[in-house]
Amino acid sequence: MKSLLLRLFVENWHRKLVSLFLACSIWFIVDHSMTTTRTVENIPVRVTNLPPQKTIEGMQVNGILNKRVTMTLTGNKNALDDLTSNDLEVVIDAVGKSDEWIATIDRKNLYSLNPDLDPAKMISKATPVEIIIRQSKLVSEKIPVLVTQPIGEAPKGYQFLDVWPYHLYVTVNGPEESVKRLKSKGLKLTFNLNDISRAELDALSGTRKSGGADEVSFYVPSSWKKIALQQLSEAPVEIDDPQAKALRIDFSRQDLIPIGNSVPIMVYFPAKYSNTLNPETYTLATNDLILKKNGIKSLTMPLFAQGVSRLFLETVKDMIQIIIIAAPKSERESLQWMTQFVYPHDLEDRYVAKVMSESTDEAAGVQPHLREDYLRNRFRSYMNKFRLYTPSGKKLKLKIELQANAISVTQQ
Repeated sequence: MKSLLLRLFVENWHRKLVSLFLACSIWFIVDHSMTTTRTVENIPVRVTNLPPQKTIEGMQVNGILNKRVTMTLTGNKNALDDLTSNDLEVVIDAVGKSDEWIATIDRKNLYSLNPDLDPAKMISKATPVEIIIRQSKLVSEKIPVLVTQPIGEAPKGYQFLDVWPYHLYVTVNGPEESVKRLKSKGLKLTFNLNDISRAELDALSGTRKSGGADEVSFYVPSSWKKIALQQLSEAPVEIDDPQAKALRIDFSRQDLIPIGNSVPIMVYFPAKYSNTLNPETYTLATNDLILKKNGIKSLTMPLFAQGVSRLFLETVKDMIQIIIIAAPKSERESLQWMTQFVYPHDLEDRYVAKVMSESTDEAAGVQPHLREDYLRNRFRSYMNKFRLYTPSGKKLKLKIELQANAISVTQQ
């Protein structure tokens, strides 16, 4: 065995070494001389040296166009086999060009994005491709942004109230044609309530045991104040409107708050049914649920509100009433009813005046002339979502029927 190894590796070793060197050289030459032709799609196109105040429709801030090209390349087989569109870019020089010209793209326009790839050495030929380049005036405009109602669900124990402000502006730079279209159409910004945790809101409102705030304003973080403009920028554009500092999502806690007094109840008789249904033919019957006192009929059971602030409830509780809508039996099994606020405009004024006298949002970036609009919107949101609840936390449900010459009300 030893003699075999000696003959194999030691005898005539210089000849064997030369043979190994020649074999490696031949392999290297053959490997690098093998060529192939391949079509590469979606190669990015960059335009450089545009005149000042000029741009190209669909060009992003980094000079990349939204249009891409497909090229047929011939060159080293190993290099082209592994080549992707992420390894190359086409660069077009706009020096001395007119507002519109046809650019011919060939091998000399190819630049490598991969440090291991040298197009000049690896690519021997590129089939020319032509694209039309149109320059446009570069303009800057403020684009209106509508902040829409959020999607998703509020964290458990909280109820979504509102988002504010509703309207913002974002400054964009781009081709005149694209910016004009964008300005006429406007933009929308929508948040997802699922991105807000209960722990975050609890920290803002304080613990329930310590009687934390009924209303919680979640100030939108800067990372959310961005909007996608794919035609103008690869990355989302930050909203630069000063009012964006006050951008917030308002929540109310879902604790039950006692109303604290009885709620009047009365019947509305539509004129179209007045021949048979009117105060002379039907009266609201009293029972364990409805008590008549000083000529006023009211619900005797304790009632609660949920998803509103104590200040709101304190403002409106004496001006709440239940209205029953009288209708013939044939139309529905149980009569409809609704909760109504008496003189809501006055209540709104009182609520706004009270809040503005107790607090200020100036530190939060809200301009004084906008605070009143913000508070009025919050009051209306409370009114629109107001419901009566039972002590068990369930929505109040009433069964209201026509019986003989009386209207009977019982709790479902």
